This record gives sequence, structure tokens and C-alpha cells, in this order.
Amino acid sequence: MSLNVLVVPENPTYNGTILKPLCERLFQECGKPQARIEVMANPRTNGYEDAKRLFPDTILDLYSHKHLVLFLPDFDGEDRNPEFARLEAEFEQHAIEIAKPIRVICCAAVPEIEAWVLAGHPGKWDPTWQWGTMRGDRSIRENYFYPFLERQGQDESRFPDEGRRRLMLGALRNYDGLKQRCPELRNLESRIRAFVASIP
Repeated sequence: MSLNVLVVPENPTYNGTILKPLCERLFQECGKPQARIEVMANPRTNGYEDAKRLFPDTILDLYSHKHLVLFLPDFDGEDRNPEFARLEAEFEQHAIEIAKPIRVICCAAVPEIEAWVLAGHPGKWDPTWQWGTMRGDRSIRENYFYPFLERQGQDESRFPDEGRRRLMLGALRNYDGLKQRCPELRNLESRIRAFVASIP
């Protein structure tokens, strides 16, 4: 069976272009390379609260034909796990009520989605940068990601996503290193693997 997966980002242009190739790789690693990954663009989200308010009703109204929903926002210095647990439980209950076998998995990028790009390119960082400091910086986008682009000497501003997709594809060539630096991705892969194994 080909899996239909919906990825809910905080922003489809910036975060979404990072998340699509990443999720394609995650499902490949989990034995489902043919999974169909759709980054939600309708309704268009703009930030965590805007995306969160779509659960469960709007997502189920529009996308109940999907098998799995991945909600992948920024961490932003907040422990989102209790809220994620409530969201997942409420979503599952509503899905049961409408007899749709759709699930949701939530995972926050620490501290922001751009960290997942940077984690795959350690050889291109400024030599003074330390991953622990970077990962703890809630403004990693401004303080590290944009300087990272400048350090490469490439003008990514001509692209709507400022080069995020291209850079994520490069980061995925160092997939093991990416997971090592971002343990939330190891956990996400484990949860996806368990979901895949549960499918009849």
C-alpha cells in the first residue's frame, strides 16, 4: 500500500521546502520509499498557533483521506510535548468518531527548522561555531543560518525559499550526522517506523 502523508508546517514556503525532502528520506529509511508526501499549502499556515488551530477539525475535514499527518513546527524554547500529547489524543478520538484510520505524529525542531539544515553541514560552519551553542540559540535562523548562507558566498535570495530545499538535500547526504545532532529526528523516525509496522 502506498502511504499518503500530510506534512503540516508553520510556513509552507520556508519550513515546507525543508520538510518535504526530509520526510521523503524518513519514509525511505522506514521502508516506504513510495510514500506520497504532501506539504499542506491549503489552508496556508503562518506560525505555530495558526497551524495548531487547524487540529483536529479542519485537518480531518480536508484531509481525512490521508493515512498519517506529521505536525512539524519549531520548538521555539517551549516544551511542546504535553500539548502534543493532548493534540494527538484528541485527533485520534475524532478520527475514530468519523471512522477514519488516520493518525497524527507531532515533533518540534530544536530550536527551529533551519537547525535541521545546519546539522547536516558541519564542515561548512564557521570554525568558531559550536553545535551545543547553536542548538540552544532560539534565534538560530538569524544568528547562524543566514551567516551560513553568506559564508558559502551564494545569493539564495533569488529563490522564494532562500535556498532551503537545496541545502536540505545536501544535508541529507549526512543523514546519520543529522540524526546524531538532532535527537528529536531519531525519535520521529522511530515513531514513523512503528506506525509503518502497525499498518495491516
